[in-house]
Amino acid sequence: MASLHEESFVVDAHCDTVLDWTDGRRHLTPRTGEGHIDLPRLREGGVNLQIFALFVAPEYHHERSLPRLLQMLDAFYREIEAHRDEMVLCLTTEDMRRAKREGKVGALLSIEGAEPMGRDLARLRIFHRLGGRAMGLVWNGRNDLADGVGEEGTGGGLTRLGVETVREMERLGMMVDVSHLSEKGFWDVVSIATKPFIASHSNARALCDHPRNLKDEQIKALAERGGVMGLNFYAGFLTQGGEATLDDVLDHAEHILQLVGPDHLGLGSDFDGISRAPKGLEDASFFPRFTEGLLARGYGEDVVKKVLGGNFLRVFGEVIH
Repeated sequence: MASLHEESFVVDAHCDTVLDWTDGRRHLTPRTGEGHIDLPRLREGGVNLQIFALFVAPEYHHERSLPRLLQMLDAFYREIEAHRDEMVLCLTTEDMRRAKREGKVGALLSIEGAEPMGRDLARLRIFHRLGGRAMGLVWNGRNDLADGVGEEGTGGGLTRLGVETVREMERLGMMVDVSHLSEKGFWDVVSIATKPFIASHSNARALCDHPRNLKDEQIKALAERGGVMGLNFYAGFLTQGGEATLDDVLDHAEHILQLVGPDHLGLGSDFDGISRAPKGLEDASFFPRFTEGLLARGYGEDVVKKVLGGNFLRVFGEVIH
């Protein structure tokens, strides 16, 4: 099992760790007992590519959202520079593969919620120039692009600007991320997307009836368009009771694998953005436990490698340029 995990390209498609760096609570090193992710634990977990989301909390929305995003970008780049011998920003899939060959952890930048963009696509293009390669269109509320899952009662989806943004992201070579998007917004993306898109940190609603999870019909549509969804480790999205274990994560994995096959599932832990992690997957150092669990449930090495990161690497290769 250990050799398989080490051979695999392991991708975690979502974490909120940059928030701690921005506010000075923690850094990439040293390893501490706080939070879920630091460089030592990423290495112990065999993570080859970590996607770092820049989440601008609602209290910063409107005129304060862009300055807050710039603070987070600065914190991210300062950490990368301070650890340049061990971690590297990835702009292309070749960068990702090179990082693994050189024994470094790759880092990819994403925005969680387009509030800092406002109504200006120029900001989106600038973010891309600054290294951003993915963006979640919305968080739980409403912005100028779309309604989030917290506003589903309105029946609202993508606005005209939201449609323009999806098209511009595809032109730039940025991943469209539908996690947190309202169901109507999801189907709007399905109707206009010409490239695969992702749900970086969402689970199966059939197993846990939470608005943040995807219904089977949504999972099938995402898969039909070549996309990938990353399993979220938040206990509240895994079980109705709000307590979870590694087996609950594996249950969601099995449901999705049986529903759409092995090419559309990955990992999107939501580490450092969740209050309750599953027992057995307490932080990034525990990723090999997931590999062990899939093997124990009878999945072959090829399937395990796809889920650990091969699927995300494929879809990045199709979109990012």
